[in-house]
Amino acid sequence: MNTHLPAPPRPTHTGRAETPMAFVQAIVQAYSQRGLDPLPALVEGQIAPEALQEPEARITALQMEWLSSTAMRALDDEALGWFSRRLPWGSYGMLVRASLTAPNLGVALARWCRHHGLLTDDIHLQVSPSQGVASLQLTEQRRLGALQEFAVVSVLRNALGVACWLTDSRIPLLQTTLRFAPPPHADSYRVLFDGPTQFNAPTHSLQFDAGYLSLPVRRDEAALQRMLQRALLLTVRPYRRDRLLVEKVRQTLAEHPEHSRNADDLAAWLNLSARTLHRQLKEEGASLQQLKDAVRRDLAMDLLLRTQRPIKQIASEVGFQNEKSFMRAFKGWTGQTPEGVRSHLPSQPS
Repeated sequence: MNTHLPAPPRPTHTGRAETPMAFVQAIVQAYSQRGLDPLPALVEGQIAPEALQEPEARITALQMEWLSSTAMRALDDEALGWFSRRLPWGSYGMLVRASLTAPNLGVALARWCRHHGLLTDDIHLQVSPSQGVASLQLTEQRRLGALQEFAVVSVLRNALGVACWLTDSRIPLLQTTLRFAPPPHADSYRVLFDGPTQFNAPTHSLQFDAGYLSLPVRRDEAALQRMLQRALLLTVRPYRRDRLLVEKVRQTLAEHPEHSRNADDLAAWLNLSARTLHRQLKEEGASLQQLKDAVRRDLAMDLLLRTQRPIKQIASEVGFQNEKSFMRAFKGWTGQTPEGVRSHLPSQPS
């Protein structure tokens, strides 16, 4: 006979209580639809049942994570009763996995939206760029009733969390639009979505700089497995980083070297001051010299592997005045010499 030790008690939740009680009430309603008792989930989330009767009450992001995770497993429904059929545990992880091999965020989000339609046709999701703004739009194809707000907010926040995670970037919103009227807890939306929120709008949507759609997908299967251990963090907490400027600088260095001779030229091309350029790169954990080196390294490696051009010519193409300084820099970047990289390759046409 197997015996199981009781699980250690969870620590008392900390953090600011910003999540409205209306979302807890929506989860309780999902339990009621299934004829199940929500008390175990409330206990897991350290939420007193009497707090459900306090419309002004709030809970922390950690409480929401505990409550939602318990409810999704108990109901075997990651949609928590929003849709006409359940989304079994693991559904949203499957959507993310289908997007991992996308070359960039635009393709990844298009896949995510398309595959979401295979899980349920109660809503339709679509990403479209226009005049430099990307819009992730959610269209209700069936009335979501009393769970409308919780469903729409959760799906949009999950999509944004996935986008941020796939690119390892914090994607700031230009605007959030919602078709429903401002709820009594409308002040919570300053935390749920950054940027302005427009209620009574024609559509449900998230709007952000379309430049993010070109960011490469940076995650793999191993990263996905780690993320899925606490996947709800993508929905209940904002992402921590923003690498858009890093990617813009990297792209400019690679595609427009004529604007990259010095920081002043590069900053002017990006409509920034040189001081702001250096400051923002530092905030994103990078430096202009690091990015220059990375672009030079990638170009040099590409030329070494794809062509048989002389080392001296490659050195010149990647911006070095002589072969010796290029070889020294290449060894510092890769731990190898240019000749060593080529030594095991078959001859290729130049």
